[in-house]
Amino acid sequence: MKKILLVEDDANLGLLLQDYLQLKGKFDVVLCKDGEEGLRAFTKQTYDLLILDVMMPKKDGFTLGKDIRKINAGVPIIFATAKGMIEDKTQAFNLGGDDYITKPFRIEELLLRINALLKRTDNAGKKEEEKQTSFNIGKYTFDYTSQMIMIGDSQQKLSTKEAELLRLLCMRKNEVLTREEALLNIWHDDNYFNGRSMDVFLSKIRKYLKDDPNVEIINVHGRGYKLLIN
Repeated sequence: MKKILLVEDDANLGLLLQDYLQLKGKFDVVLCKDGEEGLRAFTKQTYDLLILDVMMPKKDGFTLGKDIRKINAGVPIIFATAKGMIEDKTQAFNLGGDDYITKPFRIEELLLRINALLKRTDNAGKKEEEKQTSFNIGKYTFDYTSQMIMIGDSQQKLSTKEAELLRLLCMRKNEVLTREEALLNIWHDDNYFNGRSMDVFLSKIRKYLKDDPNVEIINVHGRGYKLLIN
């Protein structure tokens, strides 16, 4: 579930937005009533997106956005305000804002903007993840490009399918890699025979990693596999 920080000094509007986004958007929404409270909340948790009202007591939204950008340059920010002047929009984007919505607005439009920003952020994260070719697996080093696992002076050459499978496991380290995801990514078909073939490759990978007791590939019943690194 994506986590959103909503900073809005209008109590009625804040509660309305919080309820709607939690119900319709399926988000976990933390509501703060002013900029100072919002900054404290931001430093205590990790958020996927921020919605900042501009006209607020104690610390206005632009100042809050500026302070947040000093801490985190990447978290998406939507500024919300009754001001519709081009100068205000320019200031919002110059401060590192990703979007700007003018009050009064339809809540449905806000939800569309949120989903678009989160989708863009998720895609950017996936592209960065796809670029990674070197992984540390406990005492081992795995180089996807050369298809080699190394530990000390020992090296193990992997087949292409083994390297692709191990890379997927590394990218989901300590999380579940579903059978369907692995089969569709590597074999492009999740039929029974490809599943049996993948089980054979997994057995081989487990043997390659057996010299580090802190590394384990476990079966998650009914779901898939998990690479555990203690």
